[in-house]
Amino acid sequence: MSDVTRREFIKTSALIGGGLAFGGMPMSALASLNKTPDTILRSGKITTLDPANPNATAVAIRDGVFTAVGSDHDVMKLAGDKTKVIDLKGKRIIPGLNDSHTHLIRGGLNYLMELRWDGVPDLATALEMLRAQVAITPSPQWVRVVGGFTDHQFAEKRLPTLEEINAISPDTPVFILHLYDRAILNQAALRAVGYTKDTPNPPGGEIQRDSKGNPTGLLIARPNATILYATLAKGPKLSPQDQVISTRHYMRELNRLGITSVIDAGGGFQNYPDDYQIIQKLADENKLTVRIAYNLFTQNKGKELEDFQSWAKLVKPGQGDAMFRHNGAGEMLVFSAADFEDFREPRPDLPDSLEDELYAVTKHLVEQRWPFRIHGTYDESIERFLNVFERVNKEVPFGDLHWMIDHAETISPRNIDRIKALGGGIAIQHRMAYQGEEFVNRYGLKAAQNTPPVARMLESGVQVGMGTDATRVASYNPWIGIYWLVTGKTVGGMHLYPPKNCLDRETALRLYTEGSAWFSTENGKKGAIKIGQYADLCMANKDMMTIPQDDLKDLYSILTMVGGKIVYADSDSEYAPLAPPELPISPNWSPVKAFGGYQHVNNNFSHTAMAAACGCGSACHVHGHAHAKAYTHTAPVDDLKTFWGALGCACFS
Repeated sequence: MSDVTRREFIKTSALIGGGLAFGGMPMSALASLNKTPDTILRSGKITTLDPANPNATAVAIRDGVFTAVGSDHDVMKLAGDKTKVIDLKGKRIIPGLNDSHTHLIRGGLNYLMELRWDGVPDLATALEMLRAQVAITPSPQWVRVVGGFTDHQFAEKRLPTLEEINAISPDTPVFILHLYDRAILNQAALRAVGYTKDTPNPPGGEIQRDSKGNPTGLLIARPNATILYATLAKGPKLSPQDQVISTRHYMRELNRLGITSVIDAGGGFQNYPDDYQIIQKLADENKLTVRIAYNLFTQNKGKELEDFQSWAKLVKPGQGDAMFRHNGAGEMLVFSAADFEDFREPRPDLPDSLEDELYAVTKHLVEQRWPFRIHGTYDESIERFLNVFERVNKEVPFGDLHWMIDHAETISPRNIDRIKALGGGIAIQHRMAYQGEEFVNRYGLKAAQNTPPVARMLESGVQVGMGTDATRVASYNPWIGIYWLVTGKTVGGMHLYPPKNCLDRETALRLYTEGSAWFSTENGKKGAIKIGQYADLCMANKDMMTIPQDDLKDLYSILTMVGGKIVYADSDSEYAPLAPPELPISPNWSPVKAFGGYQHVNNNFSHTAMAAACGCGSACHVHGHAHAKAYTHTAPVDDLKTFWGALGCACFS
C-alpha cells in the first residue's frame, strides 16, 4: 500500500466508523477511494487550495471524485491496466472555476442568436462583425448584441452611433444592449417592436425622441432597466430544439474558460418552471457540462410572496443532484427592493413599502428553510435590507441558513459586520471592471477605491464568493474578474483600487472556487483539488501564478474536466484528441458559427493567423479579424463562401 493510500485509508476508516461523510462526499461514494483510478493526471504543477496539501504533481480520479492527490511516485502506484494516464508536462492545474452569480439558464436559451462583443478591442472591429452578421441574418430575425461589453474596452472609447447602425443595416433589425443603461435600436428594430411617437415612456425608462417626437432608437434606463429587457423580449426566439443546442454551446463556451460550476441567479423574464424546461431536459439526459445550482427569481410585482409560496410546493432547496439542483430564492425577492446599479444615473430611492414587503417574503423563506439572496448595490439599500433581516431573525432564527447579499459595491464596514453576525455571505462580481469609469465620473476616484471593499470583507471573516453577473451587465469570462481583483483595473485600463484593496492571485482564485461553493451550500464538496471532492479542474493556456498580472485577462482553458470527465480540450493544444465531439450549430445563420463567443485578441484578431488560415494574405485585410475567428471555429468552407461572399470577399472562392 502506497503512503498516499495508507494515509487516506486510515482517515476514511475513521470517518466511516463515525458515520460521517468524507470531505462532504456522500457515504455511497466512499468506496471509490480504495478502487483503481479511472484517470490519473501526472507531471504537473497542481494548485490544490488544500492548506494541508497545497501543491502536488499528480491526482487520481475515480467515479467523479479525487481519490489521491500527491506526487507522481505515490499516485502512479495506484494505476491499473485500464487507468487513463494524462501527462500534464509541467503545466499548472487549478480547481474548476465556480461563478457564484450568473445567468446561465437564460443566457443558454439565447446564446446562438447573439453576436458577442465580449473582448473585442475596438469599435471598428465590432462594426465589421455587425456588418457581416447583418448580411446573413434572415428575416424576421434580429441581430442582437446583448451585453458583455463596454465602450471603455474599445480603442475609440465610444459606442456606435445610431447613424452607423442604420447605415450598416437599413432593413434587418439590430438591437445592441450596453450594460444596464441603454439599448441602441436601428429603425428596422423600432418598426419591429412598434415604437412610435405615440408610445409612452414606461416608469423608470426613456424612449429618446427627435424634435418631432419620433423615437430615435435610443432607449435609456432612468435607472430601471425594464424598458431594455422588455424590448428585447419582443424579438423572435429560437425553437425548442435550437434552444437545446444553444444551451449546450453556451456551457461549452464556459468550459472553454475553465468554468465547471455556476449558481444561476434567475433573471427578469425568466419564469419558473416554463423557462427551465430546456435545462431540465439536458439534466435528465445527463448532457450538462457545468454544475448548476439555480435560484428562483420572482416575476410578479405585488405578488412576490405568492410566487414563493407556490414554488415551495413544487421544489425544495437541494432537490436534484450534483449537476443540477435547486438553491433557494432570489436575487429578486421583492420589486420594491430593486436598486438598479446604473452608475450613469443617480442612486435610486427605494419606496417606503420595502420593509413590510421584504419582511413578509423573508419570514416565509426562513420558515421554509429556503436559502435566499438579494440584489443590493448601494449601502443605503443594504442598510434597510439588514434591518428587515435582523427583525426576522429575532422571530425565526436564521441559524445555519445560507443567505447572501449580491453585488455590494458601496457596502460599509458596519454592514459587512452585520452580515457576518447574521451568518450571511456576500457574492461579488466584476461589474466595476465594466462600470468603473462611470462610477468615478459620478462619485470620484476616492469613493471608487473600495467598490466593493473585498479586502475588508475577507478581514471580517464573512463568506465571499466571486462571479460575473453575466451575460448582460458584464462578460461571462471569469479571468476578467481575477484580473480585476489582482490588478485593481477596469477592462478600459483605469486603476480603480490601491494595492491594499487588491488581492494576491491565490486569494482571487479561492474566491472563484471554494469561496463560491458556500453559496450553493456545497462547501467541502467542491472548490479544491482534495480527496473526496468533485474532480472538477482546468488547465489554463498559461501559468496564472507566474505570468504578468495584465495577462491574467487573456487566459482560457486548454483542458477542463467536470466530475473526472473531459468536457473541453482546446483544438490547438496537444490535448485536442481528448476533446468531446463537436456540437452542431443551429440555426445556420448563428453568429457563433463565424465568431464564437469571448474574443481573445491574440488568437482571434491576428491578421497573421487569418493569412495562415485561408492563404489569402493582404487581399483579406479588410475582413481579416473576422476571417481568423471564422476559421478557428472550423466553420465549413461552403458556409464561409456564403458568409463572406455577401460582403464581396473572394477569399474562399
